[in-house]
Amino acid sequence: MVVIHVSAECYPVAKVGGLGDVVGSLPKYQQAAGITSMVVMPYYDRQFVRESRLDVVFESEILMGGKTLPFQVLKESTDKLGYPLHLIRIPGLLDRSEIYSYPDETEQFVAFQLAFLEWLIQFGDKPDIVHCHDHQTGLIPFLMNHSFRYNQLTHIPTILTIHNAQYQGWFGWDKYHYLPDVDPWKWGMLDWEGTINSLAVGVKSCWKYTTVSPSYLEELKYNSNGLEQLFIHEEKKSLGVINGIDTEVWNPATDPMIPCHYHSDNVSKGKQENKRAICKEFGLTLTKPLVAFIGRLVGEKGADLLPEAISNTLESLKGKVSIMVLGSGEPEIEEALAGLRTTFKKDYNVFIGYDEALSHLIYAGADFIIMPSRVEPCGLNQLYALRYGTIPVVRSTGGLKDTVIDYSQPEGYGICFEEAESEAISHAITRATELYSNTPGMRLLRKRMMSLDFSWHRSASQYIDLYNSLK
Repeated sequence: MVVIHVSAECYPVAKVGGLGDVVGSLPKYQQAAGITSMVVMPYYDRQFVRESRLDVVFESEILMGGKTLPFQVLKESTDKLGYPLHLIRIPGLLDRSEIYSYPDETEQFVAFQLAFLEWLIQFGDKPDIVHCHDHQTGLIPFLMNHSFRYNQLTHIPTILTIHNAQYQGWFGWDKYHYLPDVDPWKWGMLDWEGTINSLAVGVKSCWKYTTVSPSYLEELKYNSNGLEQLFIHEEKKSLGVINGIDTEVWNPATDPMIPCHYHSDNVSKGKQENKRAICKEFGLTLTKPLVAFIGRLVGEKGADLLPEAISNTLESLKGKVSIMVLGSGEPEIEEALAGLRTTFKKDYNVFIGYDEALSHLIYAGADFIIMPSRVEPCGLNQLYALRYGTIPVVRSTGGLKDTVIDYSQPEGYGICFEEAESEAISHAITRATELYSNTPGMRLLRKRMMSLDFSWHRSASQYIDLYNSLK
């Protein structure tokens, strides 16, 4: 079986969030299971690309909005990621350094999808599955079925995985001419509330769609940024599959980014040494429980609640806990979090930005990871934390609800709370500090967490079962 994953992101080539981690890992595990699984993504002028040997395997052109755009398909020649990687380069559109936020983003991703389809129709042996990811690829299932140029591909099953339904790839009907001629009886499939909605188009047109957790699949029916009725209508062709993590990359026994390696039998000692490195670098106290936040500083992640929650918590606990934040996002949140340093010099610090090595060190050295997300389709941070024996403190939503059980429950190992409110966050951190004082309890929970299997082996097999059901 041959599967092509089409995505805007893929770690370590280019990543903004969980989408990049998933597309960077899932194909590798599918390859190990005997599936020929490859990735097709845009070309970005980034370090990975500059340091890789790329061979041109296809050249052609597309017509978009009356303009002829030449493109190339380049293949990474060594398969160093564990699967074939192909990059689509279009001069002036798909050859830039950043992934998103350009004013012509619509043109970028429409052109990417058209170039992929142009390449696909000239494949000798067609793939068995085209697996699309998020709205940047949502037009592909529609065009494979209903465009006159590409409908020769209509027999190939398509799957759309929704990593985050808040972002939908809207663009106006004034840009309809970007698309090739389609069956006029199918124009309505492009529309959602007066605009062309790429995610909605993909859901309507694909053979099956998946979400990155079962709970998120249900949440989409009442919280999906305007698409609630669509997900209710199309639920019969849906499936929720929990994301996995790459246990080769995220392994405290071998992780090259942390100073002290450890496993479940010496987790307390190993974490203490990594915590020592964090405390030394950021002026925190080694003997206090360390609670950390890692992620985008945006409302979706509940980061706007953090300044008040951190301030209130540190005031009420009076030197009994340390808090560390790593992230970037909305300027006002960054400014508020940075401002707390002057008030709580010995108990708090923040790193504005993103540093992959520092994130690994925090997972290895922190005692708790806080995730107060308003929306969390799956969440990977809590899975990384579990792998490193770091107790997740999470709001019970989406994938967090599916993967973290409160330690008060049988076989539980985390701390859960219900409301996205600063008071709930403070209360959860207080529970964490109380748990930290129970040394035998902490040791038990750490071993329990590290024995859990959230690798891609299980999730990859679920996708392979789905593929086989469509053959």
